Amino acid sequence: MPPATDLIEAAAQTIKPDNFQRILILGSAPNSLHAVNWPRELFDKIVVINNAWRVRGDWDDIIYPYDFAPENMPPHIEPHQQIVDEHIFVPTQNNYGGFVYAGATMAFTAGYWALGHYKPTQITFMGCDMHYPDTGKTHFYGIGSPDPLRDDITLTSLEASSARLYSLASQQNCQLFNLSSGISRLIFPRLSINALALGNDHLPAHAVDEFQINIALKREAQLDYYVPSGRYWDDPRHFDKDALIQLDALWMNTIQYKT
Repeated sequence: MPPATDLIEAAAQTIKPDNFQRILILGSAPNSLHAVNWPRELFDKIVVINNAWRVRGDWDDIIYPYDFAPENMPPHIEPHQQIVDEHIFVPTQNNYGGFVYAGATMAFTAGYWALGHYKPTQITFMGCDMHYPDTGKTHFYGIGSPDPLRDDITLTSLEASSARLYSLASQQNCQLFNLSSGISRLIFPRLSINALALGNDHLPAHAVDEFQINIALKREAQLDYYVPSGRYWDDPRHFDKDALIQLDALWMNTIQYKT
């Protein structure tokens, strides 16, 4: 039997429909290094978050927040590569309700931007688990700041934020998967790189409740926590944390989870 890597390579060559767009979003968790040698043919676009451009050089888009240090940027940008900063991703994120509801950390921001910009059929995540061990490396490059765990009004539940992204992607006929096998705060169905390469019609999927999604969206409209600039921390309004925690529960009710 051929080695597993050969099988992945062969499966990656399978002809796909013209309207099938596959996005890989690559974060900076230690396990992001597993993606170094994944066949490029498995993905139509690779979106790297912050320092993840160092993992592999064939990325298409680098997305980063306003406070990303200039010295951490790639030294050279190829003609086919795109820089996605707040001037680009804020308008797209606003189309999905804005940062207060989406969860202001780059894994979710990258997800919404890819969903709105590429309108893909599939988005896979790797190195975006938002889990930080007490000892050892927190990122593939060493020790980094656990940004998603900061005390922030938009991050009352990472699981609910991922449920919201999954639900809105489902409404757009886009499947989300987590290629990580480790502990993760993402609720997306797990998928191995081998299964992704084989690409069958029976990939795991959570059931989405459209009625519950409408309830959650109506509650968001009632709260009216939309901040056009994206800089919610500068907004003089008071954001009710208890109301947002209750909203989290509504989003958690939108999905019947599968392991």
